[in-house]
Amino acid sequence: MLSEGTTATVAGAMVTASLPFYLYGAWIMVGRERDHVTWDRLVRHLRVIFPGLLLNTVPVVFWMIPRLFDQFGGVTAIHAFLGLQAYALLAFGLTGIVRIFQVKRNANLYEVEDPDTSLNDLHENMAAWRGRLRIGVFGYVLFWLLAYVVGVYRYYGLYVA
Repeated sequence: MLSEGTTATVAGAMVTASLPFYLYGAWIMVGRERDHVTWDRLVRHLRVIFPGLLLNTVPVVFWMIPRLFDQFGGVTAIHAFLGLQAYALLAFGLTGIVRIFQVKRNANLYEVEDPDTSLNDLHENMAAWRGRLRIGVFGYVLFWLLAYVVGVYRYYGLYVA
């Protein structure tokens, strides 16, 4: 059986390894300054983001959450709160993207790219859904970074110092 310090190091390495996936996924979507998102580009983005989410979520679900109440204190509470906020904002963003997928798929905009088509003209709620997606993604990344910094602080306090 692995020691707690070794398990913490592996969990921290997995969470750290998720950051490049998030950054590359963001670059795929916005780094090339394209206004239109094709289906192929979206699928490529999701294929990059999914491993990052997996690398982050597995340690959270199988190591951090089961140990949470045994260690619940000031810094742990802050770390848990920030992480929970990150996942809540991710869920909020997903409520927007699901509807955007449906409308764009129904309009066949993933197979046939039409530069003259305004997404906001496809549905009266499109602007609100896109806003939810942006808020969710930005909020997830912001709270993920804050939780990560607190997690690194906790790691050094518990296992290095």
